[in-house]
Amino acid sequence: MTIPLTQQGTRSTTGRSIWSVAAAFIVVFILSLGTDQVLHVMKVYPPWGEPMWSPALNLLALSYRCVFGVLGSYITARLAPHSPMKHVWIGAAIGFVLSAAGAIAGMKMNLGPVWYPVLLALSVVPTSWIGGRAGMRGVRAGV
Repeated sequence: MTIPLTQQGTRSTTGRSIWSVAAAFIVVFILSLGTDQVLHVMKVYPPWGEPMWSPALNLLALSYRCVFGVLGSYITARLAPHSPMKHVWIGAAIGFVLSAAGAIAGMKMNLGPVWYPVLLALSVVPTSWIGGRAGMRGVRAGV
């Protein structure tokens, strides 16, 4: 009679694993686009669809996206039902693939300097590690 409990526990763990990664993507997506929108409305950024060539503005976007990436990995580590860094690295792999695809698309669309999407993709690994390690500290401390 323990088989159904094990199977249900596995399903529950799988669902929590998927949620731990998905929740991070949702938060990072909302924060990134929300911040972008605020900066567009404040006329710090050019209108949507226009190229943004200013190095300072691209560094600004890169900086808050890195902060949000750290937060996303922190969330993944905190929500993971087990093996927090394994979940973080799964999220990082997905994030890297999406960022690399975005970099390729961005280069073709000529929306700004090439270094921005390349650095964004390369930032996935260090920001994931930092956020994941911070999230694990909270888990170990029982917070």
